[in-house]
This record gives sequence, structure tokens and C-alpha cells, in this order.
Amino acid sequence: MWPLWLLTSLLALSQALPFEQRGFWDFTLDDGPFMMNDEEASGADTSGVLDPDSVTPTYSAMCPFGCHCHLRVVQCSDLGLKSVPKEISPDTTLLDLQNNDISELRKDDFKGLQHLYALVLVNNKISKIHEKAFSPLRKLQKLYISKNHLVEIPPNLPSSLVELRIHDNRIRKVPKGVFSGLRNMNCIEMGGNPLENSGFEPGAFDGLKLNYLRISEAKLTGIPKDLPETLNELHLDHNKIQAIELEDLLRYSKLYRLGLGHNQIRMIENGSLSFLPTLRELHLDNNKLARVPSGLPDLKLLQVVYLHSNNITKVGVNDFCPVGFGVKRAYYNGISLFNNPVPYWEVQPATFRCVTDRLAIQFGNYKK
Repeated sequence: MWPLWLLTSLLALSQALPFEQRGFWDFTLDDGPFMMNDEEASGADTSGVLDPDSVTPTYSAMCPFGCHCHLRVVQCSDLGLKSVPKEISPDTTLLDLQNNDISELRKDDFKGLQHLYALVLVNNKISKIHEKAFSPLRKLQKLYISKNHLVEIPPNLPSSLVELRIHDNRIRKVPKGVFSGLRNMNCIEMGGNPLENSGFEPGAFDGLKLNYLRISEAKLTGIPKDLPETLNELHLDHNKIQAIELEDLLRYSKLYRLGLGHNQIRMIENGSLSFLPTLRELHLDNNKLARVPSGLPDLKLLQVVYLHSNNITKVGVNDFCPVGFGVKRAYYNGISLFNNPVPYWEVQPATFRCVTDRLAIQFGNYKK
């Protein structure tokens, strides 16, 4: 039951975020440390005779005091631990240390854990990490170290790392080279840090081929211009962005989801959205827009647009749909315009001619 409980806990963490990256949390379905070929599973050689040297040793009897250990999962959360416990089985693939009082990761804390796949350190008091603390973790793919006291990105992260969640710390700077060698990195969640645009050194993300990046709840006043070009999802909600200028989105042509809700955006320069030909979902809710952004009809794959809680007073008949037929490839299945001072009874029905059905449109509920 403990692995199931732990997986449920991890899912709860992901659901606390405004945008959930589906597929990253279900580590039990990934290939790698959880998969064995037939010979490894049986412990037999090709002759059919048991070879003692070929049997992978198990350490099921090793379990830190107070922890729960089962099937290579070591669960040590909510124990008031001051440091990483000893006597962790070398074949451990998931180590859960969340909700403790750990303040430092030392050089040998993870010594011998060369099979570790996921490390959960969420909600501790970590402010110091030895430069070689992660050196033994040659197969680590998921590092969750959110809600700690870190003031910098941990040094020398394992080159095997695929996902880093480091939100809700005290990081103000992302220096060049901090992600060097992380060619497998796919997802970084670093919201909830006091990051300003000037905190990103030029080349800070060089070499990364990210799919997902979230820098929400920070102090950004504009869209960063030096993020990976490979991004499919970029979430910058809950910042202080005031405008989107013409070339702000130039390098992010592969985006299919862009989150800019809960900012202070008053203006989106004409032509800005034309650099996003594959965009499917656009979040611009809770801003200060006075009109529907131009260029939406030209986004052939766009299906969802959040524009609620702005200052939009008028919706034109061609604001969402292209003129004529056979131009837009994907129909909208969600347009939110509620909580705007627009007289919805004046909006022409033809405005939503490229929407799947009436239930996909949300109007009304405006309060002065």
C-alpha cells in the first residue's frame, strides 16, 4: 500500500500547480530502473543453471528507522528528520524525504544509491548543498526540491536528470552554465522564486531541449528572450508582465500552450502572435486587455482562449474566426470572455462561427 500512497502524494503535488504537465508524475510506467529483461528477472544464465554471481542482491532488510520500505521505495516523509538517514538500501529507486527538517545535503548523503530514479525533498529547510552531493546518483531522472530555502540552482546536477522541480525557494539568479551537460532535461518548474528578468544570465539555458518550463509567481516584467527554442509549454502566469512586444515570442515557434494569466498585460502588439503557428491553448485571463488580441484567426490550430477578467468592451465579428471557409483547421472548443465589460447581447452570432458549440463560449458575470 505504501508505493500507492506515495504515488497519490506525488499526484497531489502536481495538481497544486495551475498547469499540470501530464505524464511526468507516473514514474512507475517509465522504462529504466523498473524494467528487467527475462534473464535478470529469473537470475539464470543461458544454460538454465543458476549462477550465484548473476543474481542481483536484494537489501530488503535494510530500512532506516521510522521509514517504510517496500519494492525499492523508501518512504521517510513527515518524520522530523534533520539529515538524510543512513542505511538506505543500495537498490532503492525512489526515496521520499518530504516534509522534514533537513537543512543541508552533504557529500556522502546519497553514497551508494546509484540506482536512485526519483528523489523527493519537498518542504524541508535545505539551504546548503555540497557540490558533490548528487555525484553518486548516476541514474536520477526526477528531482523534486521545491519549498526549501535555496538561493541558487544546485551545482553539478546529474546528467541523467529529466525533470527538476525547484519552485518556492529563494532563487534570484540563473547563471550561465548551471544547466550545462543536462541534455536529457525535459521539464523545469521554477516558479515561486523572486526572479526578475535581469536574473537570467545570457546563455543560462544553453544546451537544454526543454519541453516544459514554468516561471510563474515571480517578478518578471516581460517575456524572457533567451529560453530554449524547443519549448512546447511556457507558463509565466502570476508575474508583472505589462506588454507583449513584436519580437517577444519570435524564438518560441514550437509552443502549443502559453500561460500568461494573472499579469498586467495592457497591450499585445499586432503581429506578435504570428510567431506561434502551432499554438493550441492561450491563457490571457486576469490581465488589463481592452480588446481581443489581433491575430487569433490566423492561428489555425488554436482551440482554447482564456480572456476572462480583462477590460474588454467590444468583440468584433472577425476577432476569433477567419473570413471565409476552409482556412482554420481546428475549431475552438473553449473561449472564455466572462467578467469583461462587454455587452454580450450586442455580439453577433457569426463571431463564433468556428466554435464547436454554444457551450464552449463563456460570457457574462461582469462586476464593476
